[in-house]
Amino acid sequence: PGFDTVLAPGCALPAARRAGPAELGDGIRYSTTARADSCYPSDGLPTLLRIPQAAHGDTVVLGAPDILYNNRLDQQGNASLALQLLGSRPHLVWYLPSLDDASAPDSGERGFFDLLPSGWLWGALQLFIAAALAALWRARRFGPLVPEELPVAIRASETTEGRARLYRKVNARDRAATALRSATRTRLAPLVGVPTTQAHTPEALLPALSARLDDGAQPLHDLLFGPPPGDDAALVSLADRLDALEREVRRP
Repeated sequence: PGFDTVLAPGCALPAARRAGPAELGDGIRYSTTARADSCYPSDGLPTLLRIPQAAHGDTVVLGAPDILYNNRLDQQGNASLALQLLGSRPHLVWYLPSLDDASAPDSGERGFFDLLPSGWLWGALQLFIAAALAALWRARRFGPLVPEELPVAIRASETTEGRARLYRKVNARDRAATALRSATRTRLAPLVGVPTTQAHTPEALLPALSARLDDGAQPLHDLLFGPPPGDDAALVSLADRLDALEREVRRP
């Protein structure tokens, strides 16, 4: 809640009575058990304390610094109160509390874990246990694998014919010829002693086939590594020639 900034002295302190109302209400209010002059009360608590000390002078505590500002000296009794408080003794010590004071609590260097709440370790442990239980729950086994029969058995020939019709529909004679030649080379290589990894290398496959068939290398090269056929008839002819070549190689 807000308080009135202009307060009446409300005490017997001569300096306060001579100054009259002053702007001390917008600051700190005090309570003390020591023998002191309590002035300018706000909501029942003083905002100015004068604690007399015979040996070392008086201690004056202000709840707000407004009366000391240059731009506020001409307001109310601010100037009079400030001059009387500051000039009542020949020696003045001006003290502003700060964190560097010896009486201030030692904060020191605080690390990251010092800034966390005290129960963070227990909370982290609970989260770890919950995550482990969730992992076990999701990773539990559902029993052995159960084989499932296909609803329809499809013959390999039907699959081949279906793919051939797709090739024909898009006029993909080049891809069809490549598939035929690649499959033939893969089957012929072991028959002539060529590793399967070199079945698609002309330098390795063609000499072995030529030695087996006593044919020229050029017809075999065109047959196994030649260009794609130009029409469907040429593709059918290529398939027949590849089939004949494989039968010839397999013949004892």
